Formats: sequence, structure tokens, C-alpha cells
Amino acid sequence: MKNITLSIDEDLLQAGREYAKNHNISFNALVRRLIMQTVVTNNNNWLDNTFELMDTLYVTSGEETWTREELYRV
Repeated sequence: MKNITLSIDEDLLQAGREYAKNHNISFNALVRRLIMQTVVTNNNNWLDNTFELMDTLYVTSGEETWTREELYRV
């Protein structure tokens, strides 16, 4: 993998680092992902990438549960 140097506004850099930290990824991984999503228009791995990202998240409903009817109620 090649190293590159980018010039970026300090506030934007800080916001990017915070976003990456909140999503449990490195800033480098965030930049790579954004570039890939922007320039690779025919990314056949989008579903795998989505599930990979979902696996990195920690989300819980606590003790609350729902029935199928409750989930589909509009």
C-alpha cells in the first residue's frame, strides 16, 4: 500500500478523526473507504462492506423486546 500526503483543514481533520473514533475505525480506513465509495462506481462488495461495518457497531436494545406485529406496525 502506498503512502500519500494530504493537505486538509485542521477543523475538518479533527472532525474526521472524531467521526472515525466514534465508528471504531482508523482515520486512514475512513479516508480509504470514502475514496473507494466515491471512485469505484461498480463496487459489487457493497453488501459485504455494509455487514462488516454493522459488525463493528455496538448497539443494544437493553432488555426491551418486540413482537413481529409491533415491528411491522406503522
